[in-house]
Amino acid sequence: YISGVDEADAILVVSRTADAKTGKLKPALIIVPTDAKGLERQVIPMDFHAPEKQFTLFFDNVRVPADALVGDEDGGLWQLFAGLNPERIMGAALSLGMARFALAKAVEYAKTRKVWKDVIGTHQAIAHPLAKSKIELEQARLLMQKAAALYDAGDDMAAGEYANMAKYAGGEVACNTLDAAVHTHGGNGLAQEYGLGNMLLAARLGRIAPVSREMILNFVAMHSLGLPKSY
Repeated sequence: YISGVDEADAILVVSRTADAKTGKLKPALIIVPTDAKGLERQVIPMDFHAPEKQFTLFFDNVRVPADALVGDEDGGLWQLFAGLNPERIMGAALSLGMARFALAKAVEYAKTRKVWKDVIGTHQAIAHPLAKSKIELEQARLLMQKAAALYDAGDDMAAGEYANMAKYAGGEVACNTLDAAVHTHGGNGLAQEYGLGNMLLAARLGRIAPVSREMILNFVAMHSLGLPKSY
């Protein structure tokens, strides 16, 4: 599953190679040209609108030269995060952008929409979910900024930890805020005029791609808390 492969000259494949001595599999990053022999792609029709297309990739005996390997063959998991950390951080930023947009829309609607004599924002059932979203949004934003600062400082190990946590927090707050925003608008929340309906589907992707929240929880449990591997 990949986005925008039709616009790229090459893709970065997260793979596993066998250790020459032990035969044990270890993670590796490999650059594969999109026109490589044996690499096929198939468009996935999507229910939400996006500027890029989504694809399923099929690898059938695809061969690449040795210099297609990114970094050191024995670099291990942390080397992967040196390359994948920016993706996690950008994923968090994308989710936070959607959350900010949705919250701004919901707050404006809550301030101006009147039922009888009062605007709906005077009611706690409307105000509290939006206040909760604001708190969660700021928490996730700080995690993302810390991850970005650690990455810029070259601390790939710490950046990997915080990039994953930021990605998790961003995906959660985007889904929660979009849900609250749609609920604030009532039936209008799914009207094209307000631009929230399609974004509701897009926000849900933040919990799935490019890494699922369950795998992030596995990572934090193992590497942040030192718990045994669970999968």
